[in-house]
Amino acid sequence: MMIQAFQRFAIAASAAVLLTGCALSQSASGTPGAISTGQVLVGRDGSSKYKLLYSFRGRLSDGSHPVASLLDVNGVLYGTTSDKGPGGGGTVYTITTSGAEQTLYSFKKQPDGAYPRDSVIDVNGTFYGTTSKGGDRRGTVFGVSTGGVEQILYKFPRDNSRGSYPSASLFEKNGTFYGTTDNGGGVGCNGYGCGTVFSITAGSTTTETVLHSFGYGQDGSGPSGPVINIGGTFYGTTSGGGAYSSGTVYTLTKSGAETVLYSFGSGTDGHNPQAGLLDVRGTLYGITAGGGTYSNGTVFSITTGGSEKVIYNFAGGTDGSDPVGGLIAVNGTLYGTTSKGGNLTCNCGTVYSISTSGAEKVLYSFQGGTDGNGPAAKLLKVKRVLYGTTEYGGDENCGNSNGCGTVFTLSL
Repeated sequence: MMIQAFQRFAIAASAAVLLTGCALSQSASGTPGAISTGQVLVGRDGSSKYKLLYSFRGRLSDGSHPVASLLDVNGVLYGTTSDKGPGGGGTVYTITTSGAEQTLYSFKKQPDGAYPRDSVIDVNGTFYGTTSKGGDRRGTVFGVSTGGVEQILYKFPRDNSRGSYPSASLFEKNGTFYGTTDNGGGVGCNGYGCGTVFSITAGSTTTETVLHSFGYGQDGSGPSGPVINIGGTFYGTTSGGGAYSSGTVYTLTKSGAETVLYSFGSGTDGHNPQAGLLDVRGTLYGITAGGGTYSNGTVFSITTGGSEKVIYNFAGGTDGSDPVGGLIAVNGTLYGTTSKGGNLTCNCGTVYSISTSGAEKVLYSFQGGTDGNGPAAKLLKVKRVLYGTTEYGGDENCGNSNGCGTVFTLSL
């Protein structure tokens, strides 16, 4: 079981429920976390720019519960569903910008992997990613051709020593893939290991190297987000551990030397970062799923020297709460999603924009029906359109009363 992941989700969810009532009383617009009339109107007006592109139908068809962002390759989008499909273990799918969806590969749990939870990357026409389970029960690194042929590059072993349960996307550099695992590695974290950063070199034989094994101490634990490469140094987040047990931002050299750049939890700086970082002209931006002034999550910036600043505190009302998907930048403005908040009746999440100085605007609030519910991935921009996914909502006849998830668009 992915013990840490479930614990993190439960803590964040409980905080959001307990504090929503308090958040509704927060003060005027212009301050981080404020719920303004302008934000409500923008959310409603955004419905004219919103479009449902596709609703997933579940087990025997196309998969369910997409929690990964999309990848654009020459106008065709590629993504994953974390569950169901013909094989029962999730899918890799394609979808056109007009909404024509096709299952490229359906996971059968073993030995080919199961439950992919993040996006694929394109390397010379083959799509590579991770599954959080399957293989030898601890997850896999896989590749899928455009013709739907899958290849397992690596199965994480059952003893957890090499890492286990990867849930983040990969990046590739000179034929080597880099990624993270939520658990496994060294001892600690109730015997499941506290997670790793790993590399995989594919060839006639595949070599996996654990670059760093987290220990739940000062170095952090549970790196559920991907790492990014800036000038040969890797930057990432852990959702737990650190000086205050609330997560970290860390750096890592290719040889495996890890440094904690920042530890969350010393005050209202946020806690439980579950997504990767975004580099905008040398400043890194990210989100925390909890913490902040109202305990509903934050958007933060951090320099490569470790100076952190909260640029927005989610109040848990119409402005959204519990952001777990990463950020993208478009012409100097940041865009993201919250998995909760927005419509006060539904609490089904939002799409928002935010300036680097902290001015937040709700672009769309999900209603929880056919339009979707619970966006958990970062957005993709193609031309002047944002593409995204919701974990739930859509077709309620898919075998899940909450819906099996959607792909949506929002024009800018």
